[in-house]
Parts: sequence; C-alpha cells; structure tokens
Amino acid sequence: MTLEAEASAVIDQLNALGRPTFEQVGHERARQGFEEMPPSGELVDVASTEDRTIAGPDGNDIGVRIYRPGGGAATASDDGTLGCLVYFHGGGWVVGSIETHDRTCRALTMLAGVMTVSVDYRLAPEHPFPAASDDCCAATQWAIDNAAELGIDPARVAVGGDSAGGNLAAAVALMCRDAAANGEACGQPALQVLIYPVTDFDRDTHSMIANAEGYLLTRATMAWFDDHYCPTSERKNPYAAPLAVDDPSGAAPALVIVAGHDPLRDEGVEYAQKLADAGVPTTLLEYPGQFHGFFGMTRFVSQAHEAQEFTAIALRRALAPTQ
Repeated sequence: MTLEAEASAVIDQLNALGRPTFEQVGHERARQGFEEMPPSGELVDVASTEDRTIAGPDGNDIGVRIYRPGGGAATASDDGTLGCLVYFHGGGWVVGSIETHDRTCRALTMLAGVMTVSVDYRLAPEHPFPAASDDCCAATQWAIDNAAELGIDPARVAVGGDSAGGNLAAAVALMCRDAAANGEACGQPALQVLIYPVTDFDRDTHSMIANAEGYLLTRATMAWFDDHYCPTSERKNPYAAPLAVDDPSGAAPALVIVAGHDPLRDEGVEYAQKLADAGVPTTLLEYPGQFHGFFGMTRFVSQAHEAQEFTAIALRRALAPTQ
C-alpha cells in the first residue's frame, strides 16, 4: 500500500527540511525543537481550560490541563455530569507535553463531548520507567477520586494516548486491573484508546524494518527512545511493554488505531489481537496509507479528521450516561 496522497505530501515537505534527528541533537534540544514545531492540528474552541497541579506518586507534582466541552455535551447526563478522557501525550517518553498535544485534546473534547484531563507526566531520561506509567496511573485515579469536584462520573472515565502515550494508556489499563484483582480500591477505565501505541521493545518486526526510515518516526529514533526510557532488565515488564502480559483478560475494552507506514504498526496489531483473544472487547482501526503521527495533523490530512471522529464515536459509546 502506497502512502495516501495528502500523507505523501506531508512526508515530502518534512523530509525536505532536512532537520537533524532527535538522537543527533540529544534530548534537551529535541524537547525544545518539538515544542517549537508549528501546530499541525486545527484549533478547536472549548468552553474552558484549566491548568492544575496534582500530587504525584513519588512526592512529585504532576501538571494537568482540564478541558471542558460546555453545555449540551454528548456524554452529559441529566444532572450535567460528564464522561472523562484522561489523555497521555506521545513523544517517546522523552519529548512532548500538554502544550504539544493541546489541539488534539481540544478536538477530542468537543467531538466526543467529554471532559479531557491531559497529563504532563515525568519524562526520561531524568525519570526512566516506571515514572511515566506511575504518574499516568496516579492521574487517572485522581480524576476518578475527584469526580464530584470535576463534574464527571467516576464510572465513565477512559484513558488514551498516542505513541508512547498509547503505551502508557495500555499500561494504566493493566495496572488498574491488577490493583483491583489484588483487593486495592482502584477505579477502572471504561475504555482504553491506543493510537499507534508502543507495546513492545522488539525493533526487528516486519513493519519496523520496512518503515525504518522516511516516514517521520524511524527505527533508530525508537531505539533511542527505548534506551532513554526503559532499562533492559524491565523490557518484559507488562507495564513497560504491554505485549509481554501473559493474560490481558479483564482489562478495559480497547480501541487500537494503527498506520500502515509506521514502524510500530505490527506491535499495535499484535496487541489488539492479544486483547481480543483474551476476550477483551477490541476494535482495530487501520489506516494503510498513513504514517506515525498523522492522527493530530488535521490541518493537512483528511484521514486525521476521520480517525478523530471514529475515536470520538467510541468514546461517546463507552462513556454514554447510564439510563
């Protein structure tokens, strides 16, 4: 399958810039450059945003940005209580922030009619695994525990994210399942939205080799992210590599989105199949002509609109008010 026409145009333009790779400039400059990139998503108005700081699991502070959709939202119950999406940004656990993913969160808030809580989790290499997954799980539980104050239903909270954020959403779904199985008081996500997620540390899959270069995310950059984030000794820990889980049954229902020209395509498909085989209600949506990162590029890629709308439909269904 060749690249879709709009996707090909975006790839050609970005490759023509000749920018150095993350691994060539180091993590600090990579972060700065990622923050300074012009936005590729359309700016969608929301009713309000609020930046807050919540307590992290290791005595650290976690920044969150709360997006509210306003009156008449699709997931609002009769008393105005909303469904909620707790969102984890992509960036290989090393770059990215609530700022870089602001437009994606705005779009999902309004399309799905949910409150969105975007999480500024700790980044590697300063904070390697399990800091990010611990922060994301803590933020999810914070949203559930503070549902009354936030105006959400604690039983209607989803987790989601793209790339490394998809990895973290999958990890949180497993962490919540395991905590409840161990008798801990732990709220459970109603849905996990995994947008071209990292699920493994195998860099020799067919898609990793076939799409190793030329499609924004490269095999070399993924290896660089891996080395910054996860010690070798932890790479079969399911909270770092969800595909390593022996049995994912009992985890939250899943929507998994993959792109055909993405090094991560195969591990996303394999994780979706593993969930489905374990009896987890799972929807796999593939865009064969797209590349890693397309989901947020609504200014340039029509299929980004389609993927966001499909995600919003899944969120509206999973987080619909109970009758």
